[in-house]
Amino acid sequence: GEALEVNREVNCVTDFIHGCEDQLQELKKQKEKGLLYGIPISIKDHINCKGHISSGGMVKFLGQVKEEDSVIVQVLKHQGGIPFVKTNIPQTMINYDCSNLIFGQTLNPLNPQKSPGGSSGGEGALIAGGGSILGMGSDVAGSIRLPSSFCGLCGLKPTGNRISSVPAAAHLAAVAGDRPFVLTVTGVLGPMARDVDSLALCMKALLCQEMFQLDPTVPPIPFNDQVRLRGAPMSPPAQQQS
Repeated sequence: GEALEVNREVNCVTDFIHGCEDQLQELKKQKEKGLLYGIPISIKDHINCKGHISSGGMVKFLGQVKEEDSVIVQVLKHQGGIPFVKTNIPQTMINYDCSNLIFGQTLNPLNPQKSPGGSSGGEGALIAGGGSILGMGSDVAGSIRLPSSFCGLCGLKPTGNRISSVPAAAHLAAVAGDRPFVLTVTGVLGPMARDVDSLALCMKALLCQEMFQLDPTVPPIPFNDQVRLRGAPMSPPAQQQS
């Protein structure tokens, strides 16, 4: 309900993920509760969900309904999370705004005269507007960090290949056509939320055995609880002795 209300104001949701109510009922029957048990999670448009399109804001992909969930969606569900909506992006996602000819312009809920940033702009707008508490975006050159900044949120671009992106980025190859190319900066999926603790919980949930088994190319390194995520101001280096 909150997500639909926010969407009416800022146009940030592209699709409702059907079956999420059934998933919740199934979760209630399970004895083991995952780290994300019962948490509704918004998903950036290009991340594959079974039975839905991943448009990338491009008409050519509108007829291609995905036959299976991407690895990250499978892991989120394994941990009890409930993907419930897909969110808007700019066309091709290589843009710091958030508009395309299919779903239109997403506005910034803090100021509708402003952009929410991009390319994970729908995520930024939905979370900042109160329609989601945790979302999955992606980042090559700022696509999580910019909307997080524009919308007053927390976001994390994990180290490259830390989280499986299979097959979320498949449409990039289609955009490139037959020309082979290498991204010198790796595109990665990552969490967006209102506080750092939520990012840490999401990372801990994702870096689990389920993901390492589903995508063997991801180094099987679990989340390190000892990492100081909040961080203290860096102390000045010790004065060198002359």
